[in-house]
Amino acid sequence: MSDPDTSPHLGLPYLLPGQAQKHVTHNEALRLLDAIVHLAVEDRDRPAPPASAEEGQRHIVSPAAGGDWAGQGGRIAVRQDGAWTFLAPRAGWRARVLSEDLDLVHDGTTWRDGTASGLRAATLGLNAAADAANRLTVAAPATLLTHDGEGHQLKINKAGPSRTASLLFQSDWSGRAELGLAGSDRFALKVSADGAVWSEVLSADPATGRLHLPAGAGIDGPISGTAVTQGPADATPDRLVRSQDAVLRGSILGTVALAGGQPAGAVIERGSGAGGEYIRWADGTQICLSPVFTAHVTTATGAIFRSGSFTWTFPVPFAADMPLAVLPSNGNALFTHWMVARPVDALSAQIAFFAPASVNSRTGSAVAIGRWA
Repeated sequence: MSDPDTSPHLGLPYLLPGQAQKHVTHNEALRLLDAIVHLAVEDRDRPAPPASAEEGQRHIVSPAAGGDWAGQGGRIAVRQDGAWTFLAPRAGWRARVLSEDLDLVHDGTTWRDGTASGLRAATLGLNAAADAANRLTVAAPATLLTHDGEGHQLKINKAGPSRTASLLFQSDWSGRAELGLAGSDRFALKVSADGAVWSEVLSADPATGRLHLPAGAGIDGPISGTAVTQGPADATPDRLVRSQDAVLRGSILGTVALAGGQPAGAVIERGSGAGGEYIRWADGTQICLSPVFTAHVTTATGAIFRSGSFTWTFPVPFAADMPLAVLPSNGNALFTHWMVARPVDALSAQIAFFAPASVNSRTGSAVAIGRWA
């Protein structure tokens, strides 16, 4: 039950009817008000009174205090009239600890950090002025948001799909990049050179997860992983084809080669030499075209005549121990002569001309078909 002679909250003594020396009671109340109102204490962890103290000096007594302050833990020690007076705090009392620049609040049992009870304000400016649009404003070299034992999330929420929830990066207060949900529910990155005209760099479809690059992409490094072909024999659908695995216009003509049974060079190789011209395909096929040969068909052989045999050295060799066919041009349109040819080895063929009568300076050529690998 509260004392009817004192105020219910601060315990200030009332002036009673018929009381003598009312000034004593009045001054006692004033001393209590002076000690409690705008409560600012020197510290809160002192276990014993200071060696010297000024009149009105205040401390929150440490729970471990002893000596003259024994049993006064948590109370407010006030220096009044050369002695220490101890005041019991009540729930809701606030105190400023000068040595720590800290606000405390009493919960009815103990003193607690006054800032831990929560802060609610319409605007808040840290080293800067907040306004109606920027209700939280921070001017600092850095801002730290860290975990409290687990992870940490920064949530930016918007009212609806057509609204914006994003991070806007500025240079001298002019927008240069924006990242987030800008006017839709597609996650996007936009950039601007002047803060007025914006270009979308990328966006992600929330339904499919597909990434779109509407302005294109410039990639200076190699692309790897399972999204690209793993070799020339890789025909997996929807994979990016590496240049070394693809047939490009620049690699259609050139030097053909095989590696592990797969083409490793150009698609077609064409060349020439003393033995004529040749064409090679990447699958291993080779065709050689001979130069035009001239021969005198004057040696009688039964009822016909023939020339001497001569050797055609191929412009490039064929693969050894592989099928090889040598086809003659079979003379001219009037069939005044014809040719016979047969392969000797992978390097050459033997050719002879034949005619029904003795003739001079007959011409013809041959084609050899086989494999180079």
